[in-house]
Amino acid sequence: MELSVIIPIYNEEANIDELYQRLLGVLEPMALPGGFELVFVNDGSRDHSLPLLLNLAARDARVRYIDFSRNFGHQVAVTAGLDRSRGEAVVIIDADLQDPPELIPLLYQKMHEGFEVVYAKRRSRQGDSAAKKLTARVFYRLLARITSVSIPVDTGDFRIISRKVVDGLRLMPEQNKFIRGQISWIGYRQTFIEYDRAGRGGGETGYTYRKMLRFALDGITAFSDLPLKAATITGFAVSGVAFLVGLYTLYSRFVTHDYEPGWPSLMVSILFLGGVQLISVGIIGEYIARLSANVRQRPLYLISNTNTAPLPSPPAH
Repeated sequence: MELSVIIPIYNEEANIDELYQRLLGVLEPMALPGGFELVFVNDGSRDHSLPLLLNLAARDARVRYIDFSRNFGHQVAVTAGLDRSRGEAVVIIDADLQDPPELIPLLYQKMHEGFEVVYAKRRSRQGDSAAKKLTARVFYRLLARITSVSIPVDTGDFRIISRKVVDGLRLMPEQNKFIRGQISWIGYRQTFIEYDRAGRGGGETGYTYRKMLRFALDGITAFSDLPLKAATITGFAVSGVAFLVGLYTLYSRFVTHDYEPGWPSLMVSILFLGGVQLISVGIIGEYIARLSANVRQRPLYLISNTNTAPLPSPPAH
């Protein structure tokens, strides 16, 4: 199999048929040696996405589907596709039509210039609110500054990766997936092409602000320990300030005798110290929660039905 296209699906009944037609219109003229497959991963959709996928699979042997037992999340859906894709090259693309399938030939061509990863970098984002654009811009630049891994800014999961990179991803067992960061961590030769991201084709996005926040926390905690260091430094800084305030209080009491007992300064100090402590405990708790999820060793996902076969485990490098 030359090329696999992984498409995570969550309530995308309005876009599946058009995406399928556009993918065929792009991939069939490429005349790929060994052919291609379309791997749709139904992530617990509550609409008619699954019947549409079953219909496509019955009509076209190149259509593979994986139906989860429930909603496990976008990154896990992509991971399941990677676990069962057979292509020497793998494209990851969302089903909302914001990422144009027409870029796949260019990605494929660029990869054969000697790159293991070619990602699509957004020049502009149509259809997104100003708040979403701002939060995305701030997050990616913050992540780039606080991590030791060079994670490209203004990119999503839309990219093509080689089988070598797929095997590397399958060796990473963590529960809280941040695939674009993992791909950057793997290394190898990587490059990008730029494009203008279109508005959503149909339906509503499944990425709420709550999911975006959780996704951001997964990215930060997976690739940076800076929040832990910040909590430690803040603790030392606050302790230093408290020590100086204590010296000033003793000086006022025993030297200048200019001392007025009162609750405002006491309450401010208690609330400030309490806030710093709670923030520090919360940061530590985020890391511990992710460690706990990995220690449990629960399966990352459960499959209700599929027409794909599991692949052997990749060799450790």
